[in-house]
Amino acid sequence: MSSCQDQCTVAVTGASGSFGRALLRRWPRQDVHLVGLTSSPEPLDLRDEAGGPIPHEQVVWQIGEEWALRPVLERVDVLVLNHGINQPQARSRAATGQALEVNALSSWRLLELFAEVVQQRAGARRRAEVWVNTSEAEIQPALSPLYELSKRLLGNLVSLRALDLGGSQGPLRIRRLVLGPFRSALNPIGLMGADFVAGQVLAQARLGCNLIIVSPNPLTYVLMPLSTLSRWLYCRLLTRAKG
Repeated sequence: MSSCQDQCTVAVTGASGSFGRALLRRWPRQDVHLVGLTSSPEPLDLRDEAGGPIPHEQVVWQIGEEWALRPVLERVDVLVLNHGINQPQARSRAATGQALEVNALSSWRLLELFAEVVQQRAGARRRAEVWVNTSEAEIQPALSPLYELSKRLLGNLVSLRALDLGGSQGPLRIRRLVLGPFRSALNPIGLMGADFVAGQVLAQARLGCNLIIVSPNPLTYVLMPLSTLSRWLYCRLLTRAKG
């Protein structure tokens, strides 16, 4: 997190979920303004270890209305794309469309919108970051076909667009969060605690990692870097920046 050590704004989507809340709670708060982006109108209650309230801003938004977040994104330095849904056993047309919209296309639209906002900023400012929670479901079974399908689409979109939006010349630093099963409303039988996962994510970010993996499955640490590299090479060889 070297680019966000002082006086910056951090926004997290899916802030009402287990991982979103844990990440906001554990984020170093010195000179940092926290923004919880959530679809829930219920007040977002964040507490530190002593039970005291954690200052934050809550913004309510809806899938399909990403453009409405532009005023918020104009002051954001680190955007964490973390929202999602899980529909085990579903395969209907409506469920498929919802999974694709929430888990993949919404994050892609926010990624593009944030990149546009950052490119239009005036004056010197730290390089903005986007952290994308693609999940271990990119490469491993998640016992939920629609979840796997939509998360793999998101992973492929990130690999493709990172060629222009990330890298040394792009407007953004893009970090990919590949998380194994942790306990949440989407997965009540997860093996890890959300607070533990959030701590590991932040620790790896402090080390400068762009591919952040937290999983109890050792295969993920081998397969995910290979998958990410192969997709990056494939897209780089077969696509052009313009045209």
